[in-house]
Amino acid sequence: MPYPDQIDQFTEKLNKKSDGSVYTVEEELPINGGVYQGFLGHDNITNSTIRVYTGPQFTGIPVTNFIVSIPSETPWKRSIKIFAQTETVYVTYETPGDMVEAEDVNNLQDSLIRTQAEIERYKATGIIDGGGFIREEV
Repeated sequence: MPYPDQIDQFTEKLNKKSDGSVYTVEEELPINGGVYQGFLGHDNITNSTIRVYTGPQFTGIPVTNFIVSIPSETPWKRSIKIFAQTETVYVTYETPGDMVEAEDVNNLQDSLIRTQAEIERYKATGIIDGGGFIREEV
């Protein structure tokens, strides 16, 4: 559920490095019911560098039961499905940097519009006391 029900979260984009080197990224992912399924946070990932462990920085038990998919419409993205009997896994991979897509810009615009709409709603129906917001029920 987006703002105002929860704070919007965005993954910081990585610029391509001018020297051609890569970033090494580690993501902490929650396992629910033995499975995680979703997109990895960055783009252009070299599939052969993907490693999954139960602990950070290649610690814990290696997890080898995962599937990486490349969407045909967005071949720079990677979807991963991980099967593990733990609460959290750590996925490490290499990337030369991210793509900035229209979807990224649209998500930022949507977040800004929702925030502005909530502020305007408070201005119309609430009391702003200088230190916080107090909502008057209508």
